[in-house]
Amino acid sequence: MKIEALRVKNFKTFKDIKLTNLPTISVFIGANGTGKTSLFDVFGFLRDSLQDNVKVALQKRGGFKEVVTRGETGPIEIEIKFREDVGKTSPLVTYSLTISLENHQPVVEREILKYRRGQKGKPWHFLDFRKGKGDAITNEENYADKESKEEKEQQQVDSPDILALKGLGQFQRFKVANSFRRLIESWHVSDFHIGDARPSQEAGYAEHLSTRGENMPLVAQYLYENHPGIFQHILEVMAERVPGVSKVEATNTDDGRILLKFQDGSFKDPFIARYVSDGTIKMFAYLLLLHDPKPHPLLCVEEPENQLYPSLFCGLVEEFRDYADKGGQVMISTHSPDVLNYIQLNEIFCLSKKQGITVINRASENELLVNLSKEGDLPGALWKQGLFSEVNPA
Repeated sequence: MKIEALRVKNFKTFKDIKLTNLPTISVFIGANGTGKTSLFDVFGFLRDSLQDNVKVALQKRGGFKEVVTRGETGPIEIEIKFREDVGKTSPLVTYSLTISLENHQPVVEREILKYRRGQKGKPWHFLDFRKGKGDAITNEENYADKESKEEKEQQQVDSPDILALKGLGQFQRFKVANSFRRLIESWHVSDFHIGDARPSQEAGYAEHLSTRGENMPLVAQYLYENHPGIFQHILEVMAERVPGVSKVEATNTDDGRILLKFQDGSFKDPFIARYVSDGTIKMFAYLLLLHDPKPHPLLCVEEPENQLYPSLFCGLVEEFRDYADKGGQVMISTHSPDVLNYIQLNEIFCLSKKQGITVINRASENELLVNLSKEGDLPGALWKQGLFSEVNPA
């Protein structure tokens, strides 16, 4: 899956932003408080709304009045345009969600999932719901036939704060809704915490690294047992990036827990994870995430440079690129000019605030930056000089 465009209105500091022609790697920069975390939370909010409902997703963020842009009453609007099959001639899909407040309760004002047939064809609304009631197309298999017309049936979800995507997406007969539901559930919005990754983990099973990383020992054990080739490659990369680390193992303790141990070639006994440096833990977590046998279609990572030595940045960016080349899409926020030096100008977006509202600027639309970049100046150096401050809105 590749997201090609994103529009957000009245969500936190985003009164109205629109990003188009998004690359497979997008890097967002800006001062603290300009909205980088909020941008990634758009995807987290959609995932929470799908897993629970809109009301719960809003409550996790303080309620509707805390989420809606200051000074606005709503509605909150999110629109995503994407293609399911990257590199193929798959149709452009648009998912739009409008949330309003009614009798002090959040409701899904409107929810639409549509495909467009060709450049000028009339889109099919596979879902079109208002406040829990709407239509769903039942002859999806005829979509490619330009002579076919939509066949619909009325549906209703249990509550107006539940996404129709959640209800209908459970059924294979609604293939488009089912596919997009699974895509949203597969998004990974990282909230990795070193402290959560250090303790031992109760014995169990985990194939994918959690957003906070507390199941890291279980994922390491899973890869070791089920994908030994991938696990061996991770160890080889660790040995290159972190001098001294020759082995990583997940061992069982007497009380039924899983413990990560890192072997340093200079010492006889391995180090338990809680005694290993923050950078070692974080690099290992990123490698587990980026070498997942079933990669996430969208990966959002905030400030990956934290706790890492600058010499590791180049290799880490290469890992993100490899991940994107295999079909994933990566979004990163950073405060590091050193990280930016390995990023292309057309991949950089700069966030700033004007009167409390976030504005997103695209670096590649600034003639000065483009010319300086062609002359060999690196993006990180240009950012340190303050030359990203006058960029045309994206």
